[in-house]
Amino acid sequence: MGIFSKIKERFQGEDELSGEEHGEQYLELDSGSQQDREKVTVRSFLIEDFNDVKDILDSLREGKTIALVNVKPLKDKDLIELKRAVNKLKKTTDAIEGDIAGFGDDWIAITPAFAHIYRNKRTEPVQEE
Repeated sequence: MGIFSKIKERFQGEDELSGEEHGEQYLELDSGSQQDREKVTVRSFLIEDFNDVKDILDSLREGKTIALVNVKPLKDKDLIELKRAVNKLKKTTDAIEGDIAGFGDDWIAITPAFAHIYRNKRTEPVQEE
């Protein structure tokens, strides 16, 4: 007697008929619910000037995008514009009840409401100025 037969016997008990004698029985699972669920997009963005924020905001408002934003080009170009762009991203993130955090000096991660960002020593909260 194989190991699977022994396990099956323990779960069925001695009084019940085995599957071969009684006919195989199957449990039908509803797999449609997983296929209907929309996928989340992880998308990187590059901010070279303040106008680049618009594409990021549009993606975030759809609610299915996690944004990874490289702010280095704007940081090297104009710090005042960078602060303005980050403030705009922060306000929209708060409005959609998402999460925003900085990674290192050049990256910002933004998630929709259904996700949050794990924070450790290297993850910095993004502050409005």
